[in-house]
Amino acid sequence: MHQPLLEQGGRMDEMEEVPPKSFHDKINAYKNMVFEAYKNKPISYWTLLLLSSLGMLIAFPTSSLLSRLYFSNGGQSKWIISWVSVAGWPIPLVILLPMYFFTKASPTPLTLKLGLSYVGLGFLSAADNLMYAYAYAYLPASTASLLASTVLVFSAIFGYFIVKNKINISTINAIVVITAAMVIIALDSDSDRPSYVTDTQYALGFMWDVLGSALHGLIFALSELVFIKLLEGRSFHVVLEQQVAVSFFAFAFTTIGVVVNNDFQGMSSEAKSFIGGEGAYYNVIIWGIVTFQLGVLGSTAVLYLSSTVLAGILNSVRVPLTSIAAVILMHDPMSGLKILSLIVTFWGFMCYIYASYPVTPVSSSTSIC
Repeated sequence: MHQPLLEQGGRMDEMEEVPPKSFHDKINAYKNMVFEAYKNKPISYWTLLLLSSLGMLIAFPTSSLLSRLYFSNGGQSKWIISWVSVAGWPIPLVILLPMYFFTKASPTPLTLKLGLSYVGLGFLSAADNLMYAYAYAYLPASTASLLASTVLVFSAIFGYFIVKNKINISTINAIVVITAAMVIIALDSDSDRPSYVTDTQYALGFMWDVLGSALHGLIFALSELVFIKLLEGRSFHVVLEQQVAVSFFAFAFTTIGVVVNNDFQGMSSEAKSFIGGEGAYYNVIIWGIVTFQLGVLGSTAVLYLSSTVLAGILNSVRVPLTSIAAVILMHDPMSGLKILSLIVTFWGFMCYIYASYPVTPVSSSTSIC
């Protein structure tokens, strides 16, 4: 890279080559940035950020494993496990309401456009949860988690077209790499298909997982558009308001589906035939409700306290954590191709994070993205 040097008089008298930064220089720049950020924030900030990060890294994988456990131990209803994802919508409300009384926060005025956006996002979220429920019904938890990582691809694409987010060469590389990881899983379908799942059901699970990820990416982009067009400022209570409202409407739509399908009445019979007994059945349901909402709360707090970059890093770590936990706790098969897919997916996440990081990037000669 060449950069002109200008004197105060405006005359360019020489061209000096700026040497590319080494990988070691890049690491030092990150370390200095992190140290400066640490000094500028109180300990309460870092405590809350740590708890929020743990919420993402523990609650989300746990929720995924519980969804898979429901089906592998005898659960049948996709509507029930979809309902579990939104039944905890009052949990964020418990945090939001005191903010109105003990802080300067005040409820955001509800306009017709904002209300309709909440209803629309709630409907899309309900559909998204149902798609993921079908995925976990037919796929091992490790495979479903790896496929769900394609949400990053769709978030980047929809973000570019809907809210005009920038896409650079590293982002494109991340999209290609994660797509390649999905193809590797498809090629390895014979090694991890549960014995009680047919080829058709496995293919449907694969399809619903990818479609669910695509819809999730669309929801991300539309949520950002709502903030840009309809909401003033991204304060924490406003983020919580949107989460509560969207989750409530998703809960309402999903509850209608459960009632129409008579699945509430079938829960007692499901519990009796559940492997582990009724107590295990209701533990899966209750902890599924709690862990999903704690994961959402954690990601909301991370996005507000830090940035989408940190959320991306935690998401990249969450994928292998879920897969490894599924192998250890649920004895998911882990073939060589699935391990390769896991590595490729992690690389894709790193490329996306690299593309999003605010620190001045290293030259192309030292970049692997």
